[in-house]
Order: sequence, then C-alpha cells, then structure tokens
Amino acid sequence: MKKNILILFLLLGFLGYSQQTQSPKEEITTSQNAQFPGGDEAFTKEFLQMIHSYIDLKKYAVNGKFVFVFDVNTDGKVENLDVLPKVKNSEMFIDDMKFAIKKVKKKWKPATKDGQPVVSKKIIRINFTSDHFDHGD
Repeated sequence: MKKNILILFLLLGFLGYSQQTQSPKEEITTSQNAQFPGGDEAFTKEFLQMIHSYIDLKKYAVNGKFVFVFDVNTDGKVENLDVLPKVKNSEMFIDDMKFAIKKVKKKWKPATKDGQPVVSKKIIRINFTSDHFDHGD
C-alpha cells in the first residue's frame, strides 16, 4: 500500500513539474473593405454619369486610363481624391472630379476592422475617351 501511495505522489509530482504546452491565444481580427452599393462597377458607372452631366471634359486632355485614388471615411464619404496621371490643368481637373464625385448620391459602406468603421483607401480605374486631344500648345 505504501508503494502505491509513493508511486501516486511521484506521478503527481512529475505532472506538476512537467512542461505543459499552452496554445497561444490567437488574436482574431476581422476586417472588411469599403463597399459601394452594387460594387465598384456601379460606382464607376454613377461617377461617369456625374462627370458627363456636370463637367466639360473638352477643357482637358483626358484620353486613356486614369487612376482615381481616394479615401472612404468612417461615414462612407469620399475624401482626399487624387487623379493619376496628371494632365494639363491638373488642379482644375481634380477640383472638377471632386465636384462630380460629391454628386454621386449613394454612400459607401465604410471598411471595418474588428467591427469598427475605419478610413480606407480605394483605387478606381476609368478609361476616358473624348474627341479632344492635347496637341501641346
């Protein structure tokens, strides 16, 4: 009987000092990108409608692909618009594009991180074609 008690104490002693593998707590972060109702194509279509409705593109040399880089804030509004490549009268062109982008009626659903809305960057590519060409005054 004494032997069994001694073995039991030894086993419990070894278990107490043995290394236990603890799985590290994994931080699970959930995130979602900013979304426009209907997707990026719906935004591009509506944005182009606003450009053609409110902006005279003949003032600019806008032929080819342009990249619109902007932030979607936590309220789903567009901020900090930049347009690449730069064109003749770039500042006026960007100002006109800011005006047109504000005319888009629907708001973005902001990006989220761990359930909280965050500011995110979006990149939209648009291919412009017009009858006006920059002949390099």
